Amino acid sequence: MQLDQSWVMQQGADAMLLHAIDVAFGSELPKRVGIAVSGGGDSVALLHLFARWSEQTGHPIAAVTVDHGLRAESRAEAEGVAALCTQLGVSHDIFTWSGPNSGGNVSAAARDARYDLMAKWAKTAKVGGIALGHTMDDTAENMLIRLGRSAGLDGLAQMQTLFRRNGILWSRPLWQQHRSTLRDYLKRQQIEWVDDPTNDDPHYMRTKARRLLPSLKELGIDADSLHHSAFALRQSQEALAHYTRQEARSHVTQEGGDLLLSADFTREVPADIERRLTAAALQWVGSLPYPPRKVFAGFLGRELEAQNRLNLAGCLVQRGKGHIRITREFNAVKDTVTKTNEIWDTRWRLVGPHDDSLEVRALGEGVLALPDWRAIGVPRHSLMSSPAVWKGENLVAAPLAGYNLDWSAQIVADFTSFLLLH
Repeated sequence: MQLDQSWVMQQGADAMLLHAIDVAFGSELPKRVGIAVSGGGDSVALLHLFARWSEQTGHPIAAVTVDHGLRAESRAEAEGVAALCTQLGVSHDIFTWSGPNSGGNVSAAARDARYDLMAKWAKTAKVGGIALGHTMDDTAENMLIRLGRSAGLDGLAQMQTLFRRNGILWSRPLWQQHRSTLRDYLKRQQIEWVDDPTNDDPHYMRTKARRLLPSLKELGIDADSLHHSAFALRQSQEALAHYTRQEARSHVTQEGGDLLLSADFTREVPADIERRLTAAALQWVGSLPYPPRKVFAGFLGRELEAQNRLNLAGCLVQRGKGHIRITREFNAVKDTVTKTNEIWDTRWRLVGPHDDSLEVRALGEGVLALPDWRAIGVPRHSLMSSPAVWKGENLVAAPLAGYNLDWSAQIVADFTSFLLLH
């Protein structure tokens, strides 16, 4: 803890909120803390509380606002946050999202873009962690929405309060606070905030969930009870993740960028652990931001009984002798191109004599130009989807095939590390 506790106890009704800010990052307090501020009551309260915390502790903070451009008023709201930050003496930046590249779930695209833009800002601004303004009410509303989508344990579990994403540490300090508590705080401090009109738009599921909650009180269902259930489910989820990692040590072997699952693991582990391990393997090999949804217990075993190979989630899954091999699918990476000093397909770092005239692409049919590739003992499909260094149409290096030892290819985070972070 950074705050002087005697000072905290003198803050009356604000003491509980200030304590939540003080322990927001636990033992992982970044050298500079970022605050995500939209202009709504929750995030404005978060900003004001952190400003008081920073004033007392001397710890540097900075704020960031992402203007999604989905409403005409959004720019003015972002500039209102900038004005408040100036008043509080807090550094502030605004980033604008240009919108989704195609149709689909705009809200989900905006959320992902927000995390991406804020993470890039954090790395530039030397911010090691970002605080988010989610509350107990958000947890309750999320749970109702996901119940309507037939979510399982993972979907219903409480949002993580401290987690890593896009290389940045994120915290939700106000996860145990009611939205009304934060409004009361702002009123005491005489701080204004903006209510997003979409919160009253009945077309949005969150609005429907927010309006439904009061009518559930007769059943004893309210934000507190839903929050308690979501927290219990989060603990169960963490226990299952622990046992999934244990089973991975016994049943999964990493071979380059491939994963080999022992053929009998589907019979030796509980069904839900099998599902989690399979989904995690596909997510890691397929470089997916989220685990594939269409994976269920016994899925791989049943599918591979009917056919020896299948394409799934950007992966090629094949049955071998005593194992199931999950390989990156060549078609999923055939158009992926980066510079040699950039991460390729989110997993691979190339080490060698970098040059602006070179680029990294999948080896593809270039494997046929390597007369000794079979001696490496790596399956052809695995080599085809592996990173290679090219100069135009000329193959310079294929590290996993042992071609040109001046270059090597390294996995950024192995499967074991991936499981720890997910």
